[in-house]
Amino acid sequence: MPILVAKHAGFCMGVRRAVVKAMEAAKDGQGISTIGELVHNAEVIKSLEANGVRAVDSPAKATGRTVIIRSHGVAPSMYREVDACNLNAIDLTCPFVQRLHDIVADYSQGGKPVILVGQKDHPEVVGTIGWCGGRVYTVGTLEEAQALPDMAEALAVSQTTLPHESWEAILPVLRGKVKNLTAQDTICTATVLRQNEARELAAKVDAMLVVGGLNSANTRKLYETCKRICKRTLLVERAADIPPGFADIHSESIGITAGASTPDWSLKEVVTRMTDKEQLDQRVSGEEADKNSFMADVEATLVKIRPGQSVTGTVVQITDDEVCVNIGFKSDGLIKRDDLVTEDVKLGDEIEVEVVKVNDGEGNVLLSQRNILNRKAFVLLVEKYENGEYVDGVGKEVVKGGLICNVDGIRAFVPASQLSNRYVEKIGEFVGQTLKLKIIELDEQKKRIVASRKAVIKEEAVAKKAQVWDKLHEGEVIRGIVRRLTDFGAFVDIGGVDGLIHVTDLSWAHVKHPSEIVKPEQEVDVKILSLDPERERIQLGLKQMQPKPWDLAPEKYPEGSVVTGKVVRITTFGAFVELEPGVDGLVHISQCATTRINKVEDAVNVGDEVNVKVLSVDPEAKRISLSIRALLEPERESEPEAAAETTEDAVPVDIEAVGRQLEQEAQDEE
Repeated sequence: MPILVAKHAGFCMGVRRAVVKAMEAAKDGQGISTIGELVHNAEVIKSLEANGVRAVDSPAKATGRTVIIRSHGVAPSMYREVDACNLNAIDLTCPFVQRLHDIVADYSQGGKPVILVGQKDHPEVVGTIGWCGGRVYTVGTLEEAQALPDMAEALAVSQTTLPHESWEAILPVLRGKVKNLTAQDTICTATVLRQNEARELAAKVDAMLVVGGLNSANTRKLYETCKRICKRTLLVERAADIPPGFADIHSESIGITAGASTPDWSLKEVVTRMTDKEQLDQRVSGEEADKNSFMADVEATLVKIRPGQSVTGTVVQITDDEVCVNIGFKSDGLIKRDDLVTEDVKLGDEIEVEVVKVNDGEGNVLLSQRNILNRKAFVLLVEKYENGEYVDGVGKEVVKGGLICNVDGIRAFVPASQLSNRYVEKIGEFVGQTLKLKIIELDEQKKRIVASRKAVIKEEAVAKKAQVWDKLHEGEVIRGIVRRLTDFGAFVDIGGVDGLIHVTDLSWAHVKHPSEIVKPEQEVDVKILSLDPERERIQLGLKQMQPKPWDLAPEKYPEGSVVTGKVVRITTFGAFVELEPGVDGLVHISQCATTRINKVEDAVNVGDEVNVKVLSVDPEAKRISLSIRALLEPERESEPEAAAETTEDAVPVDIEAVGRQLEQEAQDEE
């Protein structure tokens, strides 16, 4: 006979939490009172009473100094009564019920009406009504919904344990009654999951057992759901309630589920009864003896957990802020949304989580899914650290001395000195940016990471520089950008490395300062003159991109031609006239005037513009002989007397001395 047990049967998170907290509070020996029965299960109530936890209908009747607000929740007036009686209160209101209270309180604070779908006399409904600031209508059937008056606006909410099909059936009627209806589905997700499981199970089996208190509304609705699908459905509080011959244990399949207020041991008792009659008989005496130790029986079915432990659990509840996971412990675990990595988590999903705290002070087990992924991510970061690989980090916040980055979910510290290869004045500029980092320190025990962006910049620059050097060849022409100027030349970026154009290689003409030829950020084509990889020096030339002026001199300044130039230098033997940048000609002192002069300044001065005649050109020696006198008295040169006079007045010239002087000046210029 196959026995199929619903996966999410028995205590829900809210009930389990309430029972455990009540038993823990009772351990101090003081009387504990609950406002109303803690759960609608006779067996659980007996166990609670045996341990000193008794139900009262008002704070005034409390037998001790501590009262428990049960998971059903209460109206605000009840809190005021507790305060008036000077009692300590342990509030165990279910998170889903608390959310329901908040919704109706916010909506109705201006007096707007609320329609509450549920059982009128149920403690949860009674308590919720107290949080409404306006008119409240309670409906539990289609007939009651149809009897409502027409309204302009209203809020529709439901009892958290209401079957979802009941809500869906009543909602269309409410929309017809209320012109502007705001509908909030406040049914507990665990209830929906439990009802769906029961519905699916009832459709598969020949007979169905629903275990729970006969006065539990949650269990009763679960029974009604199963009964509609499987006619042979029975509601029992304990195994002894199962009639003989209920099912053929040899040939029929039986499904078993339990209400939210049903303890684990009651469910196990029924499962054992249907599985093995002999085993049940052996168990009966033992269970009777254990009834006075309810917590021992419950805890015997639970797993043991510790902080840092990884466990696999099932999602049983989902709220806006938290996700509840059943991990087989006496309390279900809670995961804050910030610690949940799986975005599309659904009820029934199995997820791996880490235990953060076994008890957060309120009896809750705190879990984290992010810690699991962070641990795995840290292992990968250790591998990248050992291999010298880079990681990507996002700047999160500025702290003293640097920046905190998120690297695959792990906090990493980047010192201010490691943010850049230059001084960083405003660290906040990196917040929100994705940075390529290298891990420079890692402590596996403390999970501490120190990273550097500066190291990445430096290594990438070295790699880029190596690539550029591999592509460079002497004699080739390359385009670059002038980055900075100095007195001795200009530095040019040629794709990641800098080369120097010496001041003498900027122009064929004499240059006093590089700014006369180029400016910063100017693009220029340059020629690679020399490469020195060891010293990382590159010599560039700009003037080499232009033809040498002296190579063109014979064509531009042929013998006998007349040109205009500027006197740029004066020596004892003549005046140098600049014909163009880089090309100077010499007017010998004897060719400066028509008559004999003692010094060149008697005829011309530096800065004078003069017309001269080209007497001779020697491009190899870089010499051009010029004459001013030939243009001043050309007619006298043709007369014998004038020629004789010129010869007589001429001053002897040491041609070799002049040549040596010119060569020395040429070398000085270079």
